[in-house]
Amino acid sequence: MRKPRIVKVGAAYHITGKINRSEHIFEPNAVKNLFLDTVKRAKNKYKFKLYNFCVMENHIHMVVKPGKKEKLSNIMRWIFSVFAIYYNKANGLKGHVWQDRFHSVLIEEKQHMIAAFSYVRDNPLKAGMVNDTSSYPFGGVFYILKKDFSIIDPPLAYLRPFVY
Repeated sequence: MRKPRIVKVGAAYHITGKINRSEHIFEPNAVKNLFLDTVKRAKNKYKFKLYNFCVMENHIHMVVKPGKKEKLSNIMRWIFSVFAIYYNKANGLKGHVWQDRFHSVLIEEKQHMIAAFSYVRDNPLKAGMVNDTSSYPFGGVFYILKKDFSIIDPPLAYLRPFVY
């Protein structure tokens, strides 16, 4: 039996989602872009803040704060299911894309938000995919530095020093 998700109105969450069988479906940039396009569509459908994200080869990270009347589970279910439908259709596949339901960690304090933001920012660097996180085009910092807020929200004031 799975544990119930910890939910608190007005809180942010560090979200992770893993691809089934740890397959590297995000290796082609087109698939990463498909995921980001799905998140953009979700931002038009649901009210939520996206403070950081990173699309890796076999998993994703997001720092999300649902709007007052939104449920985290509805937002993430829509993103994961719509992405899976389009991914499977584009590749002539059927079945599960995601390993399990998304994992969420409640963020209640500034220090925890800074830690989550930094962890997501540094993920491609730690994986050896880039030498500089600001150059990774599938991470939130890349969009923040370009001042492209089509998918990500402007950083909170106390997060600005951690955008580099």
